[in-house]
Amino acid sequence: MNNIVLSPPKFGFIVATRAALAAGIGLLVSRRLSESQLSRVGKTLVAVGVIATIPAAMFLAKGRTRPTN
Repeated sequence: MNNIVLSPPKFGFIVATRAALAAGIGLLVSRRLSESQLSRVGKTLVAVGVIATIPAAMFLAKGRTRPTN
């Protein structure tokens, strides 16, 4: 199994972007806000989550280490 080594700020960034993506999807399927509010906020959070996937994936790729035997 490969290990991934990330600094706390990078790990926090990855967690926060995944949370934004999940929150955006949740808002899009929720009915607590008006239709226009849901659409705006949900689409914005989904966009932030999707856009932030690129640097998050780069952090994960750079943090990968090979197992030592």
